[in-house]
Amino acid sequence: MAEVKGSKPTRREKAAATRERMIAAAQAVFAEEGYVGARMTDIAARAGVAVQTLYFAFHTKGELLQACYDHAVLGPDRLPPAEQPFYAEVFKARSGRAALTAFARGNGIIVARVAALDQAARAATTEPDAVEVRERSEQLRRAGYRAIAEHVAVRFGLRSGLDVDGATDIMLVLGSGAPYLMLREYGWDDERYVAWVADALATQLLARPR
Repeated sequence: MAEVKGSKPTRREKAAATRERMIAAAQAVFAEEGYVGARMTDIAARAGVAVQTLYFAFHTKGELLQACYDHAVLGPDRLPPAEQPFYAEVFKARSGRAALTAFARGNGIIVARVAALDQAARAATTEPDAVEVRERSEQLRRAGYRAIAEHVAVRFGLRSGLDVDGATDIMLVLGSGAPYLMLREYGWDDERYVAWVADALATQLLARPR
């Protein structure tokens, strides 16, 4: 009986795989060298492509940084956070703590992918492209977090003296990459980090039970 061979990858599939490889290489080089220190030639070499191929796909280092952010935030299913499963869990939760735990769990997955990249971009204060990419990312993050803070405020109530803007600020701090990276340095794993964020948010945001 003749052996059935698998079909060969299409040109589009090959191009997509090459793009993924270039983004993965860029994420690694940005994390290791910082945005300023990262060179397109080094990224191309790590990806195993010609530097012309890298420039053809992304045109500038800033555009490549944006692609890296998109890749990290959207994840393997290419879904914006508001369309990812954890977001629906937040709005279905029957208690404020459950809602914030769902947020901490889903956000933790994203943070694990984006933290090192965000740290590199944040340090590049003299690079307009990096500043613009990170500011755009933070604007989107604030909008998404604020929607959750508003839901928690209306559905479960915030602690006395705290408004939605303040709750959003607290979420942005606790849910950012900086605490994640620091706690990883101290030996924390992702599960412990998520539990800490969930507990800290519940303590800081939720109205005290009567």
